[in-house]
Amino acid sequence: MNRFLPYFFSIIPLSSLSIGTLAMASPTQETSKIQLAQKLNCNNAQTQVEINQCAQISYQNADKKLNQVYQKLVPTLSSSSKKKLITAQQAWIKFRDASCEFERSQYEGGTIAPSIYFGCLEKTTQQRTQQLQEYLNSDR
Repeated sequence: MNRFLPYFFSIIPLSSLSIGTLAMASPTQETSKIQLAQKLNCNNAQTQVEINQCAQISYQNADKKLNQVYQKLVPTLSSSSKKKLITAQQAWIKFRDASCEFERSQYEGGTIAPSIYFGCLEKTTQQRTQQLQEYLNSDR
């Protein structure tokens, strides 16, 4: 019997570790809320999840600016030009999304894929914003 005690006590710490690991691997709704409540610092993102979230936020900000410039440009155009801009913008959105999907596909399955995708969306959106801003600033 005494020779089984060291074996028994060596199992206890291992089993408590595995239970702790299981508890951490399946976050509860409470821990999810706590994580969401933490402020995201995009100037010092520490994890790939944070980097991905920051890339998404950067894209969303670029998209807001694009929409602001677009909304300023539309009223300055004739009816015919408005229709052409709408058609061009719809085609551009399809191109942007397909192009960024292609860029992301090179990292398919990797944790960096969302960051690559949102970075592409942001860069392409900023370029389009600049184009629309130039139309807005030109003397037509």
